[in-house]
Amino acid sequence: MVELNLKHINKKYPNNNTYSVKDFNLKIENREFIVFVGPSGCGKSTTLRMIAGLEDITEGDFEIDGIRMNDTPPKDRDIAMVFQNYALYPHMTVFENMAFGLKLRKYPKEEIKKRVEDAAKILGLTELLDRKPADMSGGQRQRVAMGRAIVRDAKVFLMDEPLSNLDAKLRVQMRAEIAKIHQNLGSTTIYVTHDQTEAMTLADRIVIMNQGVIQQVGSPQELYNRPANKFVAGFMGSPAMNFFEVIFKNGRIANQKGLDLPLPEGQAKVLSAQGYEGKPLTFGIRPEDITAEEVALEAYKDSVVSATVIVSELLGYESMLYSTIGDTEFVSKVDARDFHDPGEQIDLAFNLSKARFFDSDTEKAID
Repeated sequence: MVELNLKHINKKYPNNNTYSVKDFNLKIENREFIVFVGPSGCGKSTTLRMIAGLEDITEGDFEIDGIRMNDTPPKDRDIAMVFQNYALYPHMTVFENMAFGLKLRKYPKEEIKKRVEDAAKILGLTELLDRKPADMSGGQRQRVAMGRAIVRDAKVFLMDEPLSNLDAKLRVQMRAEIAKIHQNLGSTTIYVTHDQTEAMTLADRIVIMNQGVIQQVGSPQELYNRPANKFVAGFMGSPAMNFFEVIFKNGRIANQKGLDLPLPEGQAKVLSAQGYEGKPLTFGIRPEDITAEEVALEAYKDSVVSATVIVSELLGYESMLYSTIGDTEFVSKVDARDFHDPGEQIDLAFNLSKARFFDSDTEKAID
């Protein structure tokens, strides 16, 4: 059993007036797979390095099983880390790379051999133990880097953008491998990525960060369906959520660019009750909730808009349709067989039961 607790963690580098990480609070349960996600420079890797002991904590407390670890050296934290650049020794074989940390800790030879062979079996590296990194593919080298962490049998595994150097196809394969390894080991894992697809597919809980601050913590479904603010709504999902600046009045949302839609009664009541009558707000809707299908055009006939097609992007099983209402560009997901030419006028149905609304000033979700 292992429990991690980060309490009011702050990180400020010398000669820097701003915090790289600010008031970070998170409790991580035993065997959880936690993913830190956010744009470059948001503080996710810095937070991971503070957990590992590779960066000092400016303020706050980091605990493992109730014991404060701020001043504990990295080697004594029982944490194993997988780096973005693999950090393999080129002159060593796979076996020697995986065994290196155990040798430094003076483990008996037989124990080292057993641990390396067990990890190699899990990772499909048994036939490669005598090879050197230069003779291996990127995916194989990444497995070796993970194997070096696995042999430690640590309480916690930290992974800092481990798939960023791999091509798209290999990233998909390695995501499945990482999920399988996590299940087999029953470990607590903290994983850093800028890729929201990795976060959605791997995480038990996602921690979304921006400018050093946690924006929201929750399950992938929770963050996707009930984002806490406009940043989270726009970051999670591919393509991103569409946003329209509108005025809410008499149960409708409208702007001067041609958008004018009646809201479902429940949503209108929520906005009225919170004082948004006659006021500006941000209307958000995901691409999959805007469609040109005949069934939807009939089902949502009160929320059909006429748009001008900019371009249709075929993805095989579906198309991304980029269109405009006035000068506002947005994207919808349509059937791949439903092709539309640039400049074509098209009717699109908005499923407003899936709409999200955000305060124009604070950008917080209106619930």
